[in-house]
Amino acid sequence: MTRGRAAAIVGAFFGLVGLGAAVLGFGWPGASSRAGNGKEPDRIAPGRRIYAERCAACHGAKLEGQPDWQSRRADGRLPAPPHDATGHTWHHPDAQLIELTRKGLTGFLPGYESDMPAFEGVLTEQEIAAVIAFIVSTWPAEIRHLREERLGTTGSRS
Repeated sequence: MTRGRAAAIVGAFFGLVGLGAAVLGFGWPGASSRAGNGKEPDRIAPGRRIYAERCAACHGAKLEGQPDWQSRRADGRLPAPPHDATGHTWHHPDAQLIELTRKGLTGFLPGYESDMPAFEGVLTEQEIAAVIAFIVSTWPAEIRHLREERLGTTGSRS
């Protein structure tokens, strides 16, 4: 390996480490809105409507997800996960959920095969945050409390 190539590899490694530190320290890039704590009625009602129109077909009208959501289908893809308290949505910060919804799973994890579409250009960041506020509003108080402990106030830690 040449010195130039080794230097490029080391530089790329430290660049990725720096990007990771920036994301952890300053939040997920491009996602400034926060969904809140699930107690904002002015955001929950529009979020409920948008969820019913754009999300329920895959994630379920009751946020229950698709059957066997943790087992890959024959095509190698995972079914849509639940957004209710039985799923893992509450484990993720708002900024990450907003970015995932905006870019779709493939845009979020390049090369990953998924049926999750990108909603960039379809929904605004505020509409996506409203959907997340609706989802959060359906969780039991215990789950919201655990989320706040894990991620910080209203899941805003990125």
